[in-house]
Amino acid sequence: MINYNTIKRACYIILAILNVSILSAQQSNLSLEKIFSSNDFSLERSKTLKWFEGGNSYTTLVPSIENERYYDIIKTDTKTGKQSILIPAKWLIPEGKGDPLPIENYIWSTDKNKVLLFTNSSRVWRYNTKGDYWVLHLKTKKLVKLGGEKAKSSSLMFAKFSPDGNKVGYVREHNIYVESLTDGKITALTTDGTDKIINGTFDWAYEEEFSCRDGFKWSPDGSKIAYWRINASKIKDFLMMNTTDSIYSYTIPVQYPKAGEKPSEAKIGVVDAASGESTIWMKLSGDASNQYIPRMIWNPDSKSLLVQHINRAQNHNKVTHCNVSDGNTNVIYEDKETAWLEAVDDFKYLNDRSTFTWVSEKSGWKALYFVTDGKENQVSPTDSDMINIELIDEKNGWLYYMASPENATQRYLYRIKLDKKGIPERLSPKDQLGTHKYDIAPNAKFAKHTYSKSGLPPTTDIISLPDHEVIKTLVTNKKLKNQIETIDRNPQEFFKITLDDNTSLDAYMIKPIGFDPSKKYPVLFHVYGEPWSQTVLDSWGNSNYLWHTMLSQEGYIIMSIDNRGTPAPKGREWRKCVYGQIGVLSSSDQAQGTKKIIEMFDFVDPDRIGIWGWSGGGSMTLNALFRYPEIYKMGMSVAPVADQRLYDNIYQERYSGIPQLMPESYKKGSPITYAKNLKGNLLLVHGTGDDNVHYQNTEVLVNELIKHNKIFSMMSYPNRSHGIYEGENTSRHLREILTNYLKTNL
Repeated sequence: MINYNTIKRACYIILAILNVSILSAQQSNLSLEKIFSSNDFSLERSKTLKWFEGGNSYTTLVPSIENERYYDIIKTDTKTGKQSILIPAKWLIPEGKGDPLPIENYIWSTDKNKVLLFTNSSRVWRYNTKGDYWVLHLKTKKLVKLGGEKAKSSSLMFAKFSPDGNKVGYVREHNIYVESLTDGKITALTTDGTDKIINGTFDWAYEEEFSCRDGFKWSPDGSKIAYWRINASKIKDFLMMNTTDSIYSYTIPVQYPKAGEKPSEAKIGVVDAASGESTIWMKLSGDASNQYIPRMIWNPDSKSLLVQHINRAQNHNKVTHCNVSDGNTNVIYEDKETAWLEAVDDFKYLNDRSTFTWVSEKSGWKALYFVTDGKENQVSPTDSDMINIELIDEKNGWLYYMASPENATQRYLYRIKLDKKGIPERLSPKDQLGTHKYDIAPNAKFAKHTYSKSGLPPTTDIISLPDHEVIKTLVTNKKLKNQIETIDRNPQEFFKITLDDNTSLDAYMIKPIGFDPSKKYPVLFHVYGEPWSQTVLDSWGNSNYLWHTMLSQEGYIIMSIDNRGTPAPKGREWRKCVYGQIGVLSSSDQAQGTKKIIEMFDFVDPDRIGIWGWSGGGSMTLNALFRYPEIYKMGMSVAPVADQRLYDNIYQERYSGIPQLMPESYKKGSPITYAKNLKGNLLLVHGTGDDNVHYQNTEVLVNELIKHNKIFSMMSYPNRSHGIYEGENTSRHLREILTNYLKTNL
């Protein structure tokens, strides 16, 4: 007798198996829609964590238990994981309103009795640094908006408590104010702020190239404020054109000093925080229009400042001691270079109040020094690069720092005794090859740790130190990892290329699915190549990795090479040998590396070599295509600097020299000089609203290509910035353009 239910059940099982097989087949192939228009590959990021009580606990914003649309501020015991609500969302409801403030950031007062809340932010060039600030008094639950009646919405910047927590200083419309939290009195410390006179913050170039945004500091005793004053009155405006947001077009002026133009004039003033009277200006030596002041710190005694004072060529950094009572100064330490110097971020006083920290490459390796009375003592190892400092634990005598002596594509946490007794100790687990990032608690007992590697999305944990044991996992990215596992893909293989002069270059490749070494494959190189970043990194590569993997599924080999001049931990000579030949030595390394790859791998088709890059990588793409047309048959250049004279003075003069003194560096390094050599297929892509690398670069290159009767393709994105992401569907559309061009021309 036939059991129809059994047959029916069996059919359902067969159909389920077929559906799973179909689904698996569908998921094994990537598409631009999946990568850029769905949530299939969205990355989960850990919430902002603020260490509390020295690191024994930390605070985070979490969805409220009463309404998940709003946020409570939670304290978590680092060791036990026990949680308590410090500030419930209902405390954040302004008087007369029904909903809590949507908090974007917060700052605790020193005594933890008050919290400063940042909300309603707006973008200033790169980041949302303007907004509204509120203060919550925890004892009374009183919530007060700062700025007074005259303050426009989203107009306050960089608000911070005074050391005693009774006042808040902030910048509004290029002036500095102090607001009393006891009586609400607002005192203007500066009154001359305009679009050209900038107090307490910075102009475009300082922000972009020195990462200078917050431009004032309370003295440790709270009696004074030291601040930057930028005079940009001599800086010319570059006018960008907006033709899409209104019936009539209008211009957007950007204070932008091109290479060859003098910098804006900067100076440091110290003003009484109570009265705002009698700013004392620090009497720094030299011509204010031919130098930079990128860093400044208070001495713990509140009587003096240390200022980094860099010449325009950026190869001589003077540490200047400034007496704040009369402005008198004297240089107490100097660092010089034949190439360039970076502003030193790891710049602070130690507990003895007479020693400060310094980072230099003078030994041939990037290292930490302690400087006392002009005498320096090297702390980090003498035979390898320290990438950056994570923590100086003076109490227990340890330096925690990032390094990777054996592999420049990876990053690990090390520690070494401050007295240099003993050898460096690697704390990152030996079985976790790849890239590690840390936020170490002030007490050095705990850290927020993020780990990823090529093809593996990041995991974030709270760990104990120095044993590196996981206490709590904050982010697993399990969903994304599961999605990645369904993809039909080959691993990102890392290898080295040795040039004829024995220079060793790091590289990677992703081979096509069903790779057959007896066949010939087209190769697409991804390039950057300038001193700002590397491309050959053993870390999670976000959408670039997914797109490159998609292209490998369609039969392309994806490769990348890091040339000399990229910021790899390979010593000073590796990084700085490109001085004065940006675009020259770097593109030569890329071309020689490509030739070696053709010799190394029979499966590389020498007649189908393409290259693509963005920003500096866009420039490198042009240099490769124009200088080495016999190698590269196709290039896709996004937002390139076509003529180095058109980029900003801080960045370009740092690496290429001052154009009036080194004109050949600019001529030889600029792709436009060699545009006449174009033979292959070129796609230019640029946003017309790019305030960083101006659309002007593409337009002048277009004119040069027309002049030489060169045929090319071009895509302009109206009113998009350097990242070309604004507007619905823009990111996907850009990759559709690149993918289609690649398939058509390689």
